[in-house]
Amino acid sequence: MNNIRLSVLDQSPVRKGVSASQAVQETVELAKLTDTLGYTRFWVSEHHNTGSLAGSTPEVLIAHLAGQTQNLRLGSGGVMLPNHSALKVAENFRMLEAMFPGRIDLGMGRAPGTDRLTASVLNPSNQFREQDFVEQLMDLQNYFHDAAETGPVAAKIRAIPQVDTVPGMWLLSSSGQSSLFAAHFGMGFSFAHFINPVGGAQAVELYRSRFQPSPDQAQPEANVAIFAFCSEDEEKVMQHQAVMDYRFLQFEKGGGINPLAYEDVKDAVYTAQDQERIRMNRRRMIVGTPEKMKAQITRLAETYAVDEVIIITIAEDFDDRLQSYRLLSEQFNLVAQPSALAH
Repeated sequence: MNNIRLSVLDQSPVRKGVSASQAVQETVELAKLTDTLGYTRFWVSEHHNTGSLAGSTPEVLIAHLAGQTQNLRLGSGGVMLPNHSALKVAENFRMLEAMFPGRIDLGMGRAPGTDRLTASVLNPSNQFREQDFVEQLMDLQNYFHDAAETGPVAAKIRAIPQVDTVPGMWLLSSSGQSSLFAAHFGMGFSFAHFINPVGGAQAVELYRSRFQPSPDQAQPEANVAIFAFCSEDEEKVMQHQAVMDYRFLQFEKGGGINPLAYEDVKDAVYTAQDQERIRMNRRRMIVGTPEKMKAQITRLAETYAVDEVIIITIAEDFDDRLQSYRLLSEQFNLVAQPSALAH
């Protein structure tokens, strides 16, 4: 497959010995770098009640990042819609469109991005019902087009500021269920292979087959997101793999996501069951030297039949994180383009 576009999903990871403030500044520096390297999008995530990921308010961070960059599309990967009212999300992203027209993506997910207790505090009325999510999507489209359905309440409400442009709307999924919603509403679809390496290609295929054009999107558009780390130093690649193996297991066993360094995990002993989980989890990531990485990312894009792959890189050394994105840019011959051309 030729002309693969690369994008970024950044969660503002808090490295060992680093403050949350510094983690956010590292996200800013990464956005500035990838803006010049030819990446297409830069999405930031929403997580709550975890000390290891500093990204809790994508709409705030997007505004700052858009002002620090020129070429990237900036967006959420994603706004966890059940945590918010549809009106407030619409107003947040209309304001972003007013400031940066044609550069904003609204990526949305159904998961809370946190534990159930925290989710209940974020939105006490959240019932985690599928129908509620569908109604929020309908409301969002109405708010973005000033097309509220008639009724005693909806007909009187407009999302402010009223602007002419609409953010690119994407549904994010790690199970495939949202592929049908994305197809029905005529939105983009992004599959989180970095969370679940099973069934994604089939979900994208189903999305394409069921896609119904919307006023904002005439054709289906899909991408896939993957953990990735690229280095010319094979020892660094091995150490990164070891840390990610341990991190995934730690999370699956209820240990949370804690900042780690290779020294913390190098002597870890794994059971046969652990080793089986490690083999499974390695399907969620691509690590290696530049040439190997290009081949594997290309193969992933071909499997999904997409021309865009979103890269998530968590590294123990910030310079290694930056260098990984540089090396991938070189391998795929990326060239910075005005963001309006990369909707």
